[in-house]
Amino acid sequence: MTVVDAALTRLIHIDHISAVYAATRAAREVAAEAGLPEVLAERTAVVASELATNLDKHAADGAVFVQRSLAGPGVEVHAVDTGPGMDDLAHWRVDGNTTTETLGTGLGAVGRLATEFRIRSAAGVGTVAAARILAPGHQGADVAHVRLPREGEERCGDALAVSAMPGVRTAVLVDGLGHGPEASDAAEAAIAVFRRDPDRALPEHLNAMHRALRQTRGAAVALARLSERGLEFCGVGNISGLVLTPGHTRPLLSVPGVVGLTLPPVRVRTLSLTGQELLALHTDGIGTAWRGQAALGPLPATALFAADLAHRHRDLRDDAALIAFGPGKGLS
Repeated sequence: MTVVDAALTRLIHIDHISAVYAATRAAREVAAEAGLPEVLAERTAVVASELATNLDKHAADGAVFVQRSLAGPGVEVHAVDTGPGMDDLAHWRVDGNTTTETLGTGLGAVGRLATEFRIRSAAGVGTVAAARILAPGHQGADVAHVRLPREGEERCGDALAVSAMPGVRTAVLVDGLGHGPEASDAAEAAIAVFRRDPDRALPEHLNAMHRALRQTRGAAVALARLSERGLEFCGVGNISGLVLTPGHTRPLLSVPGVVGLTLPPVRVRTLSLTGQELLALHTDGIGTAWRGQAALGPLPATALFAADLAHRHRDLRDDAALIAFGPGKGLS
């Protein structure tokens, strides 16, 4: 069994040409942290440069997110803006079609260099792009995430981790009360409990975390376990869980309380899944205004869903974390 903690997402606001170089540098650094060989680190840097340059030249309110992947050994680069968008996306995805002088050849280069590349754009709305570069021989599971501290702070009071064994994935999302170092200490203590025995029953996790967090300010915690049998979920506090299918949203409700302070009796909710659902868990650093629209149309690609929520619906005054598993239970 493997357990992967989510490192912090690096956020670069693309508001000047110098931000392109910052995004490129961040991509190289995160690739090195992920253990990618130099040739893949350079590919990651080119991908970040291409996406950031497009934002600098053509977009408004653009941002690049760079992070180690939870799907496998590698890096994810997300680029999001609020317009003007592209009405002929297929044209610009052809290798060689570019309107700027960049390290590669536009979106075609990104698709060619990345292990996986997804993009969605609409004129007047904006563009969301997500590239993943994985180590050779790895095909990532359909899982996406974001973990960001409050704007201007370095430590994050929201934390998440995923354990994997054949056919089963268990995710834990923690929101330490408030923000800053003390909230981060509480969240990290809960993740440490999860790492020691990730396969235990979900209520046992919460009981163990409750004991471990008594000397901290406490936290909200949600756990989800996906397997061929379906979904198990339980949570305490204000972490949101949803199961999305086209045209329908099923909320996953946590019980009121604070792990480490007041732990109520916990009930595990079990749902059968068809393989057509998207599962999302997020802290209150991600707003909820997106939910009505998300349930109406086709499900977005998981990585695009995560990037879009982080850019358009994040509360800059709070820490924010999100994890999403795509259709097919994200188990592959």
